[in-house]
Amino acid sequence: MTKIRDLHAEWMNDPEYRQEYESLAAEFELARALIEARAAAGLTQEELAERMETSQSAVARMESGKAMPSGRTLERFARATGTRLRISFEPEKPTAAGTR
Repeated sequence: MTKIRDLHAEWMNDPEYRQEYESLAAEFELARALIEARAAAGLTQEELAERMETSQSAVARMESGKAMPSGRTLERFARATGTRLRISFEPEKPTAAGTR
């Protein structure tokens, strides 16, 4: 049976796949940060949803990357998890060709 990580490694050799995958990096990073903050707060999706006055499915969509939350929603998420929202801008890493 082929493992997804092996397929991903193979597909990353395809420039089109790599570009599309890398274009989603920020969304993957946000989803990971949301999951980590919820886990660190010791909350289930349902408990977090109650604190945010939303549904568990809305939390699941945010954590899956299927929904890009607004700044206001991220503030509610931070309050509900007992964290502080911090947004920053960082320089892009140059590509192999030296362009951005």
